[in-house]
Amino acid sequence: MTLQQLNYVIVIAEAGSFNKAAERLYVSQPSLTSAVKELEKELGIMIFHRSGRGVKLTAEGADFLPYARQVYDQYQNLLDAYARPGRRRQKFAVSTQHYSFAVKAFVEMTRTFDVAEYEFAIRETRTRDVMEDVSSSRSEIGILYLNDFNRRAMMKLFSEKNLHFTELIRCDAFVYLWKGHPLAKRKEIRFEDLLPYPCLSFEQGDDASFYLSEEILSTNEYPRLIKCCDRATVLNLMVGVNGYTLCSGIICEELNGGDYTAVPYREEGTGSAMEIGFLTRKGSVMSPVGEKYIAEIKKYLGIAG
Repeated sequence: MTLQQLNYVIVIAEAGSFNKAAERLYVSQPSLTSAVKELEKELGIMIFHRSGRGVKLTAEGADFLPYARQVYDQYQNLLDAYARPGRRRQKFAVSTQHYSFAVKAFVEMTRTFDVAEYEFAIRETRTRDVMEDVSSSRSEIGILYLNDFNRRAMMKLFSEKNLHFTELIRCDAFVYLWKGHPLAKRKEIRFEDLLPYPCLSFEQGDDASFYLSEEILSTNEYPRLIKCCDRATVLNLMVGVNGYTLCSGIICEELNGGDYTAVPYREEGTGSAMEIGFLTRKGSVMSPVGEKYIAEIKKYLGIAG
């Protein structure tokens, strides 16, 4: 097994095909295929399912990939630290549900690093991808929430993916809408008040369960529902169709603008309180960049320590 073979597997998994991976790696497709076959033979497993539409990881390949990433990332860290004196590149990635405070903390974190080179990444993405990114070491940290409804299912997924959840803050739910909305000046909003208006929900994929929803009360029947993929579209639809979404109420006006407001949501029974926290791989040691990012989140949220 070589570091080159590990890198090949990582790039193929990201590209979804041998041809695309070969282009990225500047090697011939036959050479790439041969290297992977040699690795599979050595390990005694099949890493990829091959078809005319590309490649997909097998179950064994999905188990192998996080280890490959960890080993290759450590190799890259060694190169950055010792093989290129004076030019150490800081690396860090975070995956998050669609929270403006997570982006704001990322912005503030990047401003504190006075280094010649760095490679930072932030991914606002689906709940399942947040978990997958951290589990595979694609991201060091994942930001998401738990509540009474999804907690048991999510904790089971965390355990299966070798993830640890750390609570940051507990908060009540809010209805997020634009200031021109007919309900915007209410002191509180109940579910029945929302029925005439479209609920805006972040798309989680066709196979997603209710437990992966970014919005609370995902099992409720919404007569009008619009699914979106990004935060900017949600904000536009709030104005365009008087839509709303259910959120933590932690809003960054610097990023979202001042045309929106969050009104306390009132719901009988349980399930409307949110516990926002972050994911890391079990047993991992957080990098200085990761520690600074969490510190910036705590600072923004007003959390001591």
